[in-house]
Amino acid sequence: MNRNTENYIISFKDQFDPSLVSEIISSVDSGDKDSVIKIVKRLPPSDITDIINLLKPSERKSFIECIKDEFQPEILSDLEDLVREEVINYLGYNFVANILPKLETDDAVHVIEDLKDNEKDLILQKIPQSDREELQLSLNYPDDSAGRLMSLDFVSAPPYWDVGEVIDYFRKNKELPNEFYEIYLIDPYFKPIATLSLSNILKSNRSNKLENLKSNHFVTIPATMDKELVAHEFERFDLVSAPVIDENDRLIGVITADDIVDVIKDEAGEDIKFLGGVGDENITDNVLKVSRGRFSWLFINLLTAILASIVIGIFDATIQEMVALAILMPIVASMGGNAGTQTLTIAVRSLSTRELVPLNYKRIINKEILVSFYNGMFFAIIIGVLSALWFSNLSLGAVLAFAMVLNMVIAGLSGILIPLSLNKVGIDPAIASTVFLTTITDVVGFFVFLGLAAWLLV
Repeated sequence: MNRNTENYIISFKDQFDPSLVSEIISSVDSGDKDSVIKIVKRLPPSDITDIINLLKPSERKSFIECIKDEFQPEILSDLEDLVREEVINYLGYNFVANILPKLETDDAVHVIEDLKDNEKDLILQKIPQSDREELQLSLNYPDDSAGRLMSLDFVSAPPYWDVGEVIDYFRKNKELPNEFYEIYLIDPYFKPIATLSLSNILKSNRSNKLENLKSNHFVTIPATMDKELVAHEFERFDLVSAPVIDENDRLIGVITADDIVDVIKDEAGEDIKFLGGVGDENITDNVLKVSRGRFSWLFINLLTAILASIVIGIFDATIQEMVALAILMPIVASMGGNAGTQTLTIAVRSLSTRELVPLNYKRIINKEILVSFYNGMFFAIIIGVLSALWFSNLSLGAVLAFAMVLNMVIAGLSGILIPLSLNKVGIDPAIASTVFLTTITDVVGFFVFLGLAAWLLV
């Protein structure tokens, strides 16, 4: 499969402007197809993708009908999942089957991997056999694996070739990928043994053997490796591309840096969404899907809030005796929650980037305890003095200060231990950490503050 390449000379004034959407809608509504095509022709596929994502479903259908003759395959691979399914229905399976072979294998797989099995089969059946077999090879690997990311368009050569033979091969072979940065030296069993950059080849004499040009820096990616780990390998070794091998260590594909940029973007967005309790929600999702996705997390939060309320209920008599407690207790819980969230954010991010590992667990945990203690002491002094002056009660200020220190230390400790524990049992820390943290800081904060007040003040 080959990427359909076109040149785009984009000046600043031609870069995507959301106001273009209004212009496009107006032209579509008036039936001015020529104006729509004129706008689209000066934009790269990524900008057209943004336009399609921004349109309403009814506007989207009319727009697709206008640009169908000018539709570029790259547009499909960059669309939001639900929007992509919608656009595929507008274009028709025959049309999609015709343009898929123009995409690189990884992009083509991305287009069809989330479709229903019957829809996927309909499209695959209409694709030439050679292209279909390539797609099926990638589809056989797990969703988040390197096998789904890889392109099957790569260049390999035996180590006994010389530079001249390689260059002649490049010039004569019409089936080479449109873009590649490295070639892979392979043994008779098609196992990669080295990587050679094109710059290294071009700088060498024609008589030099390839095996004499290879570097010691060589990394292979198993097809079953999780894509997040693949991204880590690219960062770790500063890779531009990397060969992908199957279970028999044979070369089957290549992953390039542009694929990894997408992985990093997706993983970062995913972590932020999970920390916010919105799952894999996208801005283009319909109301029912968004509501359903948020409901589960909100329900869990409701249960944790009820638990915190039960703790408050235990001390209802204490609160009735001293109304000031009801005024002050949200301060303890909120400060603990915010402190814990700060620690949690750093911990989740550090785990995803492999900066937080068993070797430094103890050191990082101790650091977070100390940070929480110092901040707890600082804010305890501030809020203790203010509450004592506010309610003219020195003992109340002392109780609030002590509760503040204790809750912030526990919050900081929880913020690091919760994601570590979830990670150890194989659960993504970003998914459930905030729920547990909120429960701990609220329950502990209320219990400590009200418990001390019941013991010392009432």
